[in-house]
Amino acid sequence: MGESKLSQFSKLIGTSSDAIDALVLEHLLADKRSDNTRRAYARDIKDFFLFAAGIEPNSQLILDFLGLEQFQAVVIVLKYKAHLLNKGLKEATVNRSISAIKSLTKMGRKLGKCNFTLEDVDFEEVKAYRDTSGVGASEYAKVLELVDKSTVKGKRDYAILRLLWDNALRRNEVCKLNIGDFNAPKCTISILGKGRGTSKEVVQLSSKTTQAIVDWLKISKRTRSKVGEPLFIALAINYYGHRLSGESIRKLVDKTCKAAGITKKMSPHRVRHSSITKATEVYKGDYQKIQKLSRHANLDTVKRYDDNRKNREHQAEVTNTLADLI
Repeated sequence: MGESKLSQFSKLIGTSSDAIDALVLEHLLADKRSDNTRRAYARDIKDFFLFAAGIEPNSQLILDFLGLEQFQAVVIVLKYKAHLLNKGLKEATVNRSISAIKSLTKMGRKLGKCNFTLEDVDFEEVKAYRDTSGVGASEYAKVLELVDKSTVKGKRDYAILRLLWDNALRRNEVCKLNIGDFNAPKCTISILGKGRGTSKEVVQLSSKTTQAIVDWLKISKRTRSKVGEPLFIALAINYYGHRLSGESIRKLVDKTCKAAGITKKMSPHRVRHSSITKATEVYKGDYQKIQKLSRHANLDTVKRYDDNRKNREHQAEVTNTLADLI
């Protein structure tokens, strides 16, 4: 007789059910596209097992948890949730931790190792408001003025800072850019947007940003013939030529904004907030147009930026009126 179907697939799924049993957490993390999500889930699940069992998760401990009865699992997770709330963590942070545990049990059910659900463990209600104010255009202009565009590093940093403002890109979107994604004649760049999988999205660049990227590629002596190479690279001796990391971009924004006299804690995402908020001020009520910039899937998210801006303006108006009365 020929080789059994199970043995034919053994290299992919493991030689026994025990091999599959030991990989529930690995299967869960591998199922997540985002590196950030994988790291966050791994950290949250580790914290849960440290709380529940006093030790870091291992294959057998995870299987023991997945093998609990419904009421036992719900009680443990509810106690863990109360523990997180008592620590004073924000609702969104608590929800992410609970989501990680729910995802682990869901993967366990897919693999036939879990018979309970955590549907009775509710997420915390998150307030819709978040600070999306950022900084104004005049303040960010001072940031760009500080960059020494006569140097290699300065030309690279200037191009990055322009992308963050002009196109409201996320730092991970900037990190993943390759030289081949940039089309100077058409003033476009292809990005891997958040939640878009491996499909790249073409976005239009301003003439200023286009020229900034051209200047950076020219001074760094890197051409479009190297299409697969990263667009932005590290310049430090030990890491020269490596893809510039998200942390490096965060430090660039933080350091340059502080040098420009901005007291608000700044990050690439705060620059994105600033850009979108300014767009809501300029294009009053034209949410579809602003959505093209922000690339938010939900139009209500764009409206929230405008609502937050208007709320601040209205509150300031009333406060100043009251102040003038006494």
